[in-house]
Amino acid sequence: MTLQIRVFVRHLRVKFPYFFFPVALSILASCGAMAGATPATGENEYCGKGDVAQFGEKDGPAELPKACYYTGMDGTPSPGKQIRVSAKADLASAVAEAKCGDTLLLPAGAVFDIKILERKNCDERHYLTIRTDTPDSKLPREGTRISPAWAGIKSLPGRPPYAEPAGGPAKLLATLVVRRPSGAVVGDHTRFIGIEWTSDPEMNIGRLISAEGGDHIVIDRNWVHPAEGSEVGKGIGMIQGARTIAVINSYVNGLTCIARAGKCTDAAAAGGGNGTEPTGVFKIYNNFLEASGQDVFFGGSGATVNPTDIEIRRNHLFRPMSWKQGDPTYTPSASGNPYIVKNIFELKNAQRVLFEANLLENSWGGFTQTGFAILLTPKNPGNRCPKCQVTDITIRFCKIRNVGAVFQIANSLSKTGEHSAGGGRYSIHDIVVDSVHDRDFRGPGVFLQLLSHEPPVHDVYFDHVTAFVPGPLMTVIVKSGKIENFTLTNSVFEVGDRRQAITSAGGRQENCVGRVQKGGPEAIFKECFSNYKFEKNLIVSGRSQWPAGTLVASSSDAAGIRDLKAGVSKNPRLCREKMPGCSKVSPGAGAATGGKDLGADVDALEAAIEGVD
Repeated sequence: MTLQIRVFVRHLRVKFPYFFFPVALSILASCGAMAGATPATGENEYCGKGDVAQFGEKDGPAELPKACYYTGMDGTPSPGKQIRVSAKADLASAVAEAKCGDTLLLPAGAVFDIKILERKNCDERHYLTIRTDTPDSKLPREGTRISPAWAGIKSLPGRPPYAEPAGGPAKLLATLVVRRPSGAVVGDHTRFIGIEWTSDPEMNIGRLISAEGGDHIVIDRNWVHPAEGSEVGKGIGMIQGARTIAVINSYVNGLTCIARAGKCTDAAAAGGGNGTEPTGVFKIYNNFLEASGQDVFFGGSGATVNPTDIEIRRNHLFRPMSWKQGDPTYTPSASGNPYIVKNIFELKNAQRVLFEANLLENSWGGFTQTGFAILLTPKNPGNRCPKCQVTDITIRFCKIRNVGAVFQIANSLSKTGEHSAGGGRYSIHDIVVDSVHDRDFRGPGVFLQLLSHEPPVHDVYFDHVTAFVPGPLMTVIVKSGKIENFTLTNSVFEVGDRRQAITSAGGRQENCVGRVQKGGPEAIFKECFSNYKFEKNLIVSGRSQWPAGTLVASSSDAAGIRDLKAGVSKNPRLCREKMPGCSKVSPGAGAATGGKDLGADVDALEAAIEGVD
């Protein structure tokens, strides 16, 4: 997107806010993929009143979400009575007695038990609001993230500092204690504001919030966490026919599964995707999300449907280093065993996902995974989900740091030999990656592990990426047909030189890569890929066996990267002139398509994630 078009679009947005999106998206569509366009940051930038989707049609090969959830307060009205609920009342009874459109005010600091809230069959003009009685003036304003400080907690060990109320931490939330093992069921057309959700420490609680069968649910400015020392694997479950669910401006932490002595293996802050009823239109916006397994995870269990139209934007996906064995701050579980750490963002069953402007931090191996940040890996576990697929995924304007590896894209068989419905049409651009580790994080330190079995992976698009890894650029397995339509362009990479930069990930003679890898990257692409494009890339590497048109530099100084030391970059921009920190002009400056710099659009990315951490 040219600077002139960006300025014009911003002018439209300011002067004509109600008409901005249809006009702007028509401009973007005429310009092709949205690579390079600065993303909007507001909560409902892609969704108009009445749930009118305004994502645009496609980003590269990936189709964008077709449906959305407008979550502004003016879109979830409660025009009925305001009902003060006694601190000693039964919340389920209060909900049953309330009428659609009412607001239930729960006393700040009061504690209520919760199992199931009645489904009331309300509508879009008559939401039931359940909220703290703390006035709006003392809560974070609409569209702003809450933190545990609103429950009186000044800080949490190992987590980043967070915002707090004026005057300091105070108990301004009402607390719901979950007493149903599979999670508190939350009904329909309900908005929760200023609520703390936690578990009963005396019960075996597996999930905190369950949207099973739920319809139009907004979790807004909530703190969701297990009781201190409790093993709870799931935070917010969008499962079993859940439709139109939003988790916004909230803080979710402490979801863990414990190795050896624990009761679960995949802790996730938010996600779902299982069941037999249509499920989808999920919005996960402006949250702090923390879990030992995956912060966001869709799929991985039996289903006859695919979760669709998922918007995941401006979230901080995190886990504390105190969960990592060997770290100076390491603190094991009460049993003495470590927490099971896997990945940060994982899809095993999902369609039409926009993953934009997220910050991903801290992932390492040591269990059944090896520290990847992002996995796009459709899976048919035990032949219980032959329809499972991962398709039309857009990942853009994200930053990834302190991980054992970056992307794993895999169409692989299940443990019992069944294949999924496949994966492909991935658009990944304007990504910055640094602080990648290998041995000390029990990871391969690779940028991309690409595994194609049955059906073959197809239509994978990487563009304008900046990544610094200690391992190979790619490790590859291709076993069943060539990978069609693979693109890696306009990017900047630093890679390690202990191994070939593009090499086999195993698979013996069944893997076509192993047969030709001595011939270098170009031989692998020709043998194992169909209709591929690898061009206009700048590689910092001691090896120089690259396809024609690749720019190769021997060091970060020679590459003209402004501030890169030992795989960590405070400023990954390319040098356009000689200046402090720039001893030479980068060969990648102005070398990308359209005269842009190679690598991510750092200015746009930083604007997109401003305030996320």
